Amino acid sequence: MKSILITYNQANNERVEYMLDTLGIRGFTQWVDVQGRGHRQGDPHRGTHTWPELNNAILTVVDDDKVEPLLTAVRKLDRRNEEVGIRAFVWTIEQMV
Repeated sequence: MKSILITYNQANNERVEYMLDTLGIRGFTQWVDVQGRGHRQGDPHRGTHTWPELNNAILTVVDDDKVEPLLTAVRKLDRRNEEVGIRAFVWTIEQMV
């Protein structure tokens, strides 16, 4: 099993949830109004007057065969609007209760 953390501009919230639904990924934990800044480019997302945008984050645990389809969908969404931003990070889950 793998854990996938997806961080994205809050403007993409409905698209990300639709992506999970389409891929049959039901379980996730979501954080809203997450602050941050991309490591390559992009403006900070701080929720302030100067940097008003914010991010959301979703963590999901999936079977190995769901990883590549989800990463492909994330790449596709990122290419649609690179300025908005979305990233996915994958970890191996060794145990789960």
